Amino acid sequence: MSGKDLSSTSRTNWAALEAMNDEGIDYSDIPPLTEDFFEKATLRVPASQAQQLVQIEPDVLKWFQAQGGEHQALINSVLRLYIESHEQSAI
Repeated sequence: MSGKDLSSTSRTNWAALEAMNDEGIDYSDIPPLTEDFFEKATLRVPASQAQQLVQIEPDVLKWFQAQGGEHQALINSVLRLYIESHEQSAI
């Protein structure tokens, strides 16, 4: 994609699109999703984008959110500091 592509203005008629209901959408060029499709389908997430879900107690999450900025990055930084401090004491 060139820089020119990024600076061009969309010619999409957003007002008409937002006013359209589901019945007005033409799906004729999209093949149907059959049971066979779902049996063979696999979800592939690049490793760099894969995330683990961690349950954080509501009061702890609220504290991190109250610190301002990106609370997820702050949580990650705190965890990284904890790991680094424990790696040095294990040596």
